[in-house]
Amino acid sequence: MGYTRAMKIPTAPESPAEPLFLGGHPALDFLNTLFGPDDRQVETIGSGRAFLDWLVAASLLDETVSARLPRRFGEEALDGAAAEARKFREWARTWLMRWRAAPHRDYSSELSALNKMLARESCHREVVAAGEGLKVTARPRLEQANALVALVAGPIAALVTEERATLVRSCAGANCSLWFLDRTKSHRRLFCSAAVCGNRAKVQAFRVRASQSGD
Repeated sequence: MGYTRAMKIPTAPESPAEPLFLGGHPALDFLNTLFGPDDRQVETIGSGRAFLDWLVAASLLDETVSARLPRRFGEEALDGAAAEARKFREWARTWLMRWRAAPHRDYSSELSALNKMLARESCHREVVAAGEGLKVTARPRLEQANALVALVAGPIAALVTEERATLVRSCAGANCSLWFLDRTKSHRRLFCSAAVCGNRAKVQAFRVRASQSGD
């Protein structure tokens, strides 16, 4: 597949980092599983277990299903799925950088690679209780560990088909690599987090003004 071309993929950290959910869309939260604050790269899906935990936290995999998978597939197969997910993530990041700048270009090869990944997905529908009523929900049918990667291909497909490319942004904070979907009414969001990167920018701007006024 197109995303399997050689690229440098971060390996598992000594201790897993807490995932961030600041992207406003599961596809962007997936890209943000590797982030680089202050010139450091932090990997949050560096192992099969960490990848399962992230899928559960992102509401892409049921917790009870996740709990059965280590015994069913084995740690080695799950670690392999996580490694492939990291490759797919960097492939998706490279493509989405081009897509958001030029959404109407011909992306036939990228769509072919994405569709091959989506083809791994199989699911069945169940009727479940929801509040005071019932609803139909889709449950993934995971025959092999590598089918887990299809669970993150779905959000990528949803992003490029349902969202405006111009609203997919990179944080304007210094040394921040996080992405987000600008869902604000004015579409002027600049930072992944107003409390973190936004506040840092304000502090830096204040320091610049203070130094200029002291000249």
